[in-house]
Amino acid sequence: MENKNILRYLDPGDFEKIKEFSKDKETPMLVINLNKIEKKFDELKKHLSYAKIYYAVKANPNNDVIKVLADRGSNFDIATVFELNQLLELGISADRMSYGNTIKKEKDIAYAYEKGVRLFATDSESDLSKIARQAPNSKVFFRILCDGSGADWPLSRKFGAHLDVIFNLAIKAKKMGLEPYGLSFHVGSQQRDIGQWDNAIAQCKYMFDSLSEADIDLKMINIGGGFPSDYLQPSNSIEVYAKEVTRFLAEDFGDNFPEIIVEPGRSITGDAGVIVTEAVLISQKSIANHYSWLYLDIGKFGGLIETLDEAIKYPIYTESSAVLGFEENEDNLKEYIIAGPTCDSMDILYEDNKYKLDKDLKEGDRIYILTTGAYTSSYSAICFNGIPPLKTYTVRF
Repeated sequence: MENKNILRYLDPGDFEKIKEFSKDKETPMLVINLNKIEKKFDELKKHLSYAKIYYAVKANPNNDVIKVLADRGSNFDIATVFELNQLLELGISADRMSYGNTIKKEKDIAYAYEKGVRLFATDSESDLSKIARQAPNSKVFFRILCDGSGADWPLSRKFGAHLDVIFNLAIKAKKMGLEPYGLSFHVGSQQRDIGQWDNAIAQCKYMFDSLSEADIDLKMINIGGGFPSDYLQPSNSIEVYAKEVTRFLAEDFGDNFPEIIVEPGRSITGDAGVIVTEAVLISQKSIANHYSWLYLDIGKFGGLIETLDEAIKYPIYTESSAVLGFEENEDNLKEYIIAGPTCDSMDILYEDNKYKLDKDLKEGDRIYILTTGAYTSSYSAICFNGIPPLKTYTVRF
């Protein structure tokens, strides 16, 4: 698999700064450029100016990232009371949070309510009953089931419910003393098919109209995340996504949009991160095998779990292949199968999709995995094989 020229992902000056910053530090590490975080947030806010942004903390929970977004006025989507406590400790008030996980312990609902959270997602009668008991008079929004078609990392099946269930939940919520506030959906992470938002918004419009006939007036749509980062496979710009989503909303709701919430994670932090890793071992399985195996000191369990089924294809560069023009010369390159360092045979990053890298790559050479600011440090295992969690550094340049 060929990388595109590094200029698509990273300014050469920034690459040199990352190399300089990391040269005396132990690998693997994740380097996050906070300036890019701010740029991505501002870009989304510009193109979806009517929407309230609730950053999905799970994407990258680093305190510096959270503080940068809080200072820029972001709200936050939390999935657990642990994320809630983290934000509270950073001085972020609970009225800027939405409890977006539909799978919640009753005691955690009570705790969140005690701390001031008043906006809860739900998709089942049991969860709704817990909210009614422990968070009276709160606003609830109901997650619609989406199949995730077109997404590199689908979020189908586990979350959401069909429209008939949603209708009944809204009726019951009102009877339970809750406010049936709105609807939500998630079309899948790294969603390349913008039309998926069209289908989901149309379902929301149907539910708005159906519930209005039952004397329930919904006020909000949470259109979730799904906006892309820049991996090997191309995607449209956030400007194109925002323009199309706005068009879909206008087609169904005219000039009177309901309140719109968006929950970006990957699109805010993904492009801001670079993982610096090291070649631990380069080997061949047989004399007749055409492909070398490249083992890194980071793998699936160190933060790269989204290489499962080779779903997310990260741009990967050696120091040599990051030089402008190097990768255009096929004589400089060879194909590698890339794997992680652990004793689990599942810890293979790319085998079907082989990467063309420096043919003279040596053990101990550093390798740079781009667009790794989202769902890496937060997925990193605590102590598999005794390996510590992925170390994160934040910089500005």
